[in-house]
Formats: sequence, C-alpha cells, structure tokens
Amino acid sequence: MESTKDIVVGQLVKSKSGRDMMRLFLVYDVVDDEHVLLVDGKLRRLEKPKLKKIKHLIVYHTIVEDFQKKVEENSRLTNSQIRKYLEPFLIEEH
Repeated sequence: MESTKDIVVGQLVKSKSGRDMMRLFLVYDVVDDEHVLLVDGKLRRLEKPKLKKIKHLIVYHTIVEDFQKKVEENSRLTNSQIRKYLEPFLIEEH
C-alpha cells in the first residue's frame, strides 16, 4: 500500500521503520497521498502528532470507531483516551 486512499482516520497502524519501529498508532489525519499524522497518546501526543510516510507503516483493517467519530466531530479527545483505545491491541501483541 503506497497511497492513503485506503487509510482512514481512526485506523490502527504499526510503524515498520524508524525510532518508533513496531509501535502501534492511530491515524489522526490523512495529510496527502503519501503521509499521515499518527498519535499513540504517550510518545506521540495530540499536541504533536507524528508525520509518517505510509510506505513505512503496516496498515491493519481495524478502525477504532469511537476515536474516528470524535476526531471527525472535533469532540474533546485526550491522550489518556487514545492510550485506552490502543490498550486492547497492545495486550494482544504480547
């Protein structure tokens, strides 16, 4: 997957390169055809999302709908909520 056409806000992704390799993130925004903004609520907080090329991501089919809805509606969202959304997926990995 080299294009953002199949990636949506709230989608679960994993970094496959860089210092954040193998970390799980949620897509916070689709910037252009090659880049997305990512958050994890811990190292990449809402205040400073990570700009990442999609070719450096493993994209899962999982979409966190509550997160997606809050972002699209510009509802209040906190870093602790993001960590809670990611927690079940982190447990599955271990």
